[in-house]
Amino acid sequence: MRPFPGYLVALALFTCFASASTWTQQQLQCNPCTHGFGQVQVGTSATFSIRLTNTRQKTLSILSKSIQGTSFSFGNFSVPKTIAPGASVELPIIFRPKVKGYTSGSIAIGSNAADATLSMHVSGDGILTSSVELRVSPSTLNFGNVTVGSKATLRTTLTASNGSVTISSDESKSSEFAVVGLTLPARIPAGQSIQVSVKFTPNASGTASSKVGFFSNAANSPTVENVNGTGVALSAHYVSLSWDPGDAKAVGYNIFRGTAKSGPFQAINTALHASTTYIDSTVASGHTYYYATTEVNAQGHQSGFSNVVKAVIPSP
Repeated sequence: MRPFPGYLVALALFTCFASASTWTQQQLQCNPCTHGFGQVQVGTSATFSIRLTNTRQKTLSILSKSIQGTSFSFGNFSVPKTIAPGASVELPIIFRPKVKGYTSGSIAIGSNAADATLSMHVSGDGILTSSVELRVSPSTLNFGNVTVGSKATLRTTLTASNGSVTISSDESKSSEFAVVGLTLPARIPAGQSIQVSVKFTPNASGTASSKVGFFSNAANSPTVENVNGTGVALSAHYVSLSWDPGDAKAVGYNIFRGTAKSGPFQAINTALHASTTYIDSTVASGHTYYYATTEVNAQGHQSGFSNVVKAVIPSP
């Protein structure tokens, strides 16, 4: 009869083993369950997605979410959310450090699974690598020749570096130059850019030079851009040119003139021309001129000539 108790012992061990195996199979699982964001500049953000998987053959519903730690937040993840058997969803977590130093947070996901709450841990280190700056590109806007009484507009790019920048005001040192189309206050998120326009309206003949400035919370405020252009008075005769842009990536144009349709042609603009209109006031009475334009992209590559147009200047 002694083998009988030994059989019971073996059966009990088997039962305990099966129970432990069932306990480890959580229905809702995370991958990974812990994430370190590493170093992130204060004022900027980093995002990481944790995968949540339904490991069972029964549909699961996520009913609630919560996060502790003021530097951490959820991305786009609405609840309730249903996860089919064997399926997964991505839980985006955002780390936006407010101060320098290490910080951590915890995440709790509530569901209708038997193991109703899933816990995760996140951490990150806020750093201050450099001061927040507002950068302007190009550093100088050259409007070229503009007829007195008319106007020309060029675009400039403002970029927030090392943190978000809020522009509170702008200023021009000359009445001939003005910033247009900028709604204030204007906030630029870290690493992003906006484009604004600067207008040149010459009041008299001659070269005009000035500066426009942008006042903000950046360390280099006011951020200054140099601007210049030349006012040209209309002569007794002039040729007014206009054309359609052929390439949306063009940053400027060159205008060429010759005395024969087949050339040769010489560029008559002293700097890359930004607009699609040009007035040539250097023509002489009784002459015939031929014009063509080219486009230049941001890499400095120039297109071939456009079609050639003819202008006949009357004799005195």
